[in-house]
Amino acid sequence: MSSESGPGPELSRRLGYLFKHAAIRLHELHARALAPFGIDGRELGVLIVIDSHEPASQQQAARRLGVDRTTMVAVLDVLEGKGLVFRRPHEEDRRRNVIDLTDRGRETLRRAVRASDEAEGALLAALDPQDRKRLRDALQRIVAAGDPAEG
Repeated sequence: MSSESGPGPELSRRLGYLFKHAAIRLHELHARALAPFGIDGRELGVLIVIDSHEPASQQQAARRLGVDRTTMVAVLDVLEGKGLVFRRPHEEDRRRNVIDLTDRGRETLRRAVRASDEAEGALLAALDPQDRKRLRDALQRIVAAGDPAEG
């Protein structure tokens, strides 16, 4: 490899460079995989959170995803417009909205998760199963540790 055909050995070992380019590749793979379902990776994440924590309020879902309330409302508006989620007032606190998946949303989620898994598999194809598991485990530990400046 010539010095003009790539980032060079120093940059290509930097985590920032590696994470960025892996994320770009995963985004591209997800965009293609999820296009038939009319959703993107962010919307898939919201559907997964809603499905795994029923019934959840908009505020609870926003906290689980680490997004602000305004962003969550905007994403839910889009998903509701697509017929994938619905909101209803909380039975005990009418000021809160509970969100849930529609039947169409559940079917879209089921199929989109399968497509997402295939996209992740394509990204990780160069790794053996043990390395795939180690990578996921290591990234989960990094994410779970949070920001050391906040601790």
